[in-house]
Amino acid sequence: MSADELARFNNLPAAAARTALLDCCSSPAWADRMLSGRPYSSAKDAVRQSSAIVARLTEADLKAALAGHPRIGEQADGEGPGSGRSAAWSREEQSGVSESDEQTARELAESNVEYEQRFGHIYLVSAVGRTGPQLLTLLRSRLHNSPATEWQVVRTELQKIIEIRLRALLAGTP
Repeated sequence: MSADELARFNNLPAAAARTALLDCCSSPAWADRMLSGRPYSSAKDAVRQSSAIVARLTEADLKAALAGHPRIGEQADGEGPGSGRSAAWSREEQSGVSESDEQTARELAESNVEYEQRFGHIYLVSAVGRTGPQLLTLLRSRLHNSPATEWQVVRTELQKIIEIRLRALLAGTP
């Protein structure tokens, strides 16, 4: 990331910067707190701030963040959860899932439903570099978590996703 790209983000009008941040994480609370932290001295500084914010998000804030993500195995189409740049990032992040066979895809869909019935929200995981079978195994193992433990896992996975997206945003890449 060049200093020019970071300066560009730091100097965006607040509304434009907030929109860009909401592409990284659809929680308005997260985006507003990140916006108030500008200017950032580096991507590392922004990621550190994000991590601190995610650690303090309420359950309602986390649910707002989850609303911006499609289910694992489903592609964001730009109309439902996630849109524009967020949808493109999601498709790229889940690219390993799209190569899954029909049985894995079916089992992922079924396990997503089971997870949602158990926890009341979508299964969120950083899918970058992972295959459908790997994500299915992780999903099934997380079904044994308590709700409190699972919210902590969601926080961790959310921060991983945000870091990837935030670094892309601050690098000026699509």
